[in-house]
Amino acid sequence: MTTQNSPLAVSPNVEAARSAGQPIVALESTIISHGFPWPQNLEVAREAEEAVRREGAVPATVAIIDGIIRVGLDAREIEQLARRTGVAKVSRRNLSLVLAAKGWGATTVAATMWCSAQAGIHVFATGGIGGVHRGGAQSFDISADLQELARSPVVVVCAGAKAILDIGLTLEYLETQGVPVIGFGTDRFPGFYVPATPFRVDQRIDDAATVALAARLHWSLGLGGGLLVACPVPAEFALDPEIMQRAIDAALSAAQSAGISRADVTPFLLDEIRRTTDGESLATNIALIRNNATIAARIAVAYAARQ
Repeated sequence: MTTQNSPLAVSPNVEAARSAGQPIVALESTIISHGFPWPQNLEVAREAEEAVRREGAVPATVAIIDGIIRVGLDAREIEQLARRTGVAKVSRRNLSLVLAAKGWGATTVAATMWCSAQAGIHVFATGGIGGVHRGGAQSFDISADLQELARSPVVVVCAGAKAILDIGLTLEYLETQGVPVIGFGTDRFPGFYVPATPFRVDQRIDDAATVALAARLHWSLGLGGGLLVACPVPAEFALDPEIMQRAIDAALSAAQSAGISRADVTPFLLDEIRRTTDGESLATNIALIRNNATIAARIAVAYAARQ
């Protein structure tokens, strides 16, 4: 299919699921091309899709291949993406540029939200959202994910904002944009690698059916935009908060010394944290992505049941 604004191809199985009113969960591709090294990136992509299927939903991994937005990659395409180098990291601002160049692109949270909305998919699972970077009040370094949450009508299931960010300012920004922040089984906003931060969520909800109802009410009231569902990382995979803080501080210092800025900051910091935690953060990252995909699928199943 093609929209008025961009070429958008929905895979046959995702199209069939959509036509039948079956639950679908969108999955981003930045984690494949920019979040994990080979071959863990392929393993994570497969695990996320399998977690969705186990709960009775259809996974739809989103990426750009040869200038076409593909909603629902097959196994061969996922492996090609995992092996390929030089894949662009695509957000809203450069989406049309990558399409025009007929390039390959891995979609961020913001781009995947937009693509999901265009394809009629209401639930999307990711690892962690972007947010306001530390020092953002001066630098204005604010992820496009936050503004997209205020625009695209999609439930975004995550493990909170990435731990390298200013969580307080991120939540303030979401409040200003009118984005509901739901804690799934928690009163505190999760901290990606750790289950909780000192910051409270707007509302704690303990079951998928209530999240699905909240989404339907939000959109039926004409409020627009998305809802953020924050899920704590499973306790057995959580990292020690003090160790994580030391790793984050060291990574921030290294980024400043190396002159890293803008879009390069997040991948650099995550690589540094992975190195300083001897790979423990990698295992935690994989676990939270799998958990988020599972919860997103349950929400999608509940949402589809109300149609």
